[in-house]
Amino acid sequence: MTNGRMNPKVDEFLHKEKKWKEEFEKLRMINLGCDLTEELKWRLPCYTFQDRNIVIIQNFKEYCALMFFKGALLKDPNGILVKPGENSQAQRQIRFTNVQEIIEMESILKTYIQEAIKVEQSGKEVELKKTTDFSVPEELQAKFEEMPVLKTAFEALTPGRQRAYLLYFSKAKQSKTRELRIEKYIEQILNGEGLND
Repeated sequence: MTNGRMNPKVDEFLHKEKKWKEEFEKLRMINLGCDLTEELKWRLPCYTFQDRNIVIIQNFKEYCALMFFKGALLKDPNGILVKPGENSQAQRQIRFTNVQEIIEMESILKTYIQEAIKVEQSGKEVELKKTTDFSVPEELQAKFEEMPVLKTAFEALTPGRQRAYLLYFSKAKQSKTRELRIEKYIEQILNGEGLND
């Protein structure tokens, strides 16, 4: 098992890191010990295998994390993988609040990283949900029936824009709120604009 090489850009990054310095250094050693190539991507230490992203070390206010790009495909027998956001489809994180946790989990982390490399070598991809898999709230369905032109305009939006609207409308707990949200965005949908345009 050879070790990956340290990247001077990551040295610089770690030199500036205040809060999670020890944790990052330990995670770095674990990743390099798994024969991954060290790079700085998205201003964070990222570890690749044959130019494919495997894991990235992330810093947050409350915790730091080792994030697996295709974490959804890992077995996770220890139940430690967390979705970074509720709509994350492929990525999964293992979160830490101190260096001791990382030291105690070193062998588990190595096993997960090895598995992530195998997943990458196998060419497996995470099946991302299509827009059709997101449910259309009944209030929007009703609006479509009332205004067929809205349905046409909505279906002409890019899948990403459709998803953003569906998620935003569905998040409202009460029907009344969902209706108000839909009303508010009719104009934008008809103009072919996304939620944040």
